[in-house]
Amino acid sequence: MQIRPLHDRIIVKRLEKVRQTASGIVIPDSATEKPEQGEVLAVGQGKRLQDGSLLPMQVKVGDLVLFGKYGGQAVKLDDQEYLVLREEDVFGVIEGASESGRKAA
Repeated sequence: MQIRPLHDRIIVKRLEKVRQTASGIVIPDSATEKPEQGEVLAVGQGKRLQDGSLLPMQVKVGDLVLFGKYGGQAVKLDDQEYLVLREEDVFGVIEGASESGRKAA
């Protein structure tokens, strides 16, 4: 991906939810809610304060983050959907998430 967010914005890719119940019933996309978790793909430099100083970002590329259901702006690039969020729209970083846990989150 060739996109560089500005200021205090981040680029997030939503994580796919499991779309099948334990008994094997497949749930259609139209019946599932959008995930509220995602992986940070790119971060801006930080927020510029009134005195001109730069407040560095607290999230970094690769972090698994929680955000609001209706937060951010969805954009589509190369047939992939991404979310552009301000860092302040992130509720928290999920610590210790494994690769297998990211797919099923």
